[in-house]
Amino acid sequence: MRSAVGVLTDAVRRAATGRSADVRGLPPFVPARRILERLRRSFLEHVEAPDVRDQSDDVVAIVRALERVQDALDLDSAHRFASRLTGQDAQQLVVEMAHDMRSPLGSILILADRLRGGAGGELSPIQQRQLGLVYSAAFGLSSLAGDVIELARGGTTLVDTEPMPFAVSDVLQSIMDILRPMAEEKRLDMKATGPSADVRVGHPSALNRVLLNLATNAIKFTNTGSVAVSTRELDRSRIEFSVQDTGRGIPDHVMGSLFEAFRQRQTPGDYAFSSAGLGLSICQKLVRAMGGELQVTTELEKGTRFFFTLDLEQPEQIG
Repeated sequence: MRSAVGVLTDAVRRAATGRSADVRGLPPFVPARRILERLRRSFLEHVEAPDVRDQSDDVVAIVRALERVQDALDLDSAHRFASRLTGQDAQQLVVEMAHDMRSPLGSILILADRLRGGAGGELSPIQQRQLGLVYSAAFGLSSLAGDVIELARGGTTLVDTEPMPFAVSDVLQSIMDILRPMAEEKRLDMKATGPSADVRVGHPSALNRVLLNLATNAIKFTNTGSVAVSTRELDRSRIEFSVQDTGRGIPDHVMGSLFEAFRQRQTPGDYAFSSAGLGLSICQKLVRAMGGELQVTTELEKGTRFFFTLDLEQPEQIG
């Protein structure tokens, strides 16, 4: 195999004579851009020499050749990256990247939470709001990384493998604590209402994740008005959960792929809860794992309502 310098030199020579800047012979993982930059600097250092200065046409041709080789390197790098994302190890690569993201984000969440709690001294209202925004943003990124990992596992993993007693009000309060700074920043009215019989038996972690994701999306796509996380008791055990906003609504052509992961926008700027679509896909899978079905009603420029029903018995009903 030829050396990287030899490949790049040949590529420059070919490009300078009007042929293709072929860089396919480069060994994997060679810092080709760094080598090319050294070639460029070395060449430019000698351009001012008397025997070179009189050959301006050749100098321009070589500089342009270097630029074409740079373009070829960029294209080759993109192809290599794409091949890794579509190869056998693609899923493991994405999961590892998601894990790498979650570690520093977890540190940010812990630090921001401690500062909000007064660990660094008393905070002004403005500082409290700013830290709240930092926490919300870090939490959103951490949740996205978690969605990637969850999707790789199938998307139906319930952290609470067995149903357990929990307070619905605790789930709702946790969501409000995380998202209230985001809602206040957009001047949105955010509220949550719980059932009359608060303690239920179910999967609180999954429920929290679904409602948090839906409410985050609602805030993201609502510019004026309100976001409401509500519960409605259908009977002693069945509860309907909903997240309703007064946002832009969802066009009909998006509805068919709304719950698909890694969906793509049809046109630039087109409506989508996110270009990846991971959150809604995971929400649907988790709701189904809990025995429900995530549904949606929407009206353009008036708002959207996501809702689902779960059978959450009261502890005394089980006993």
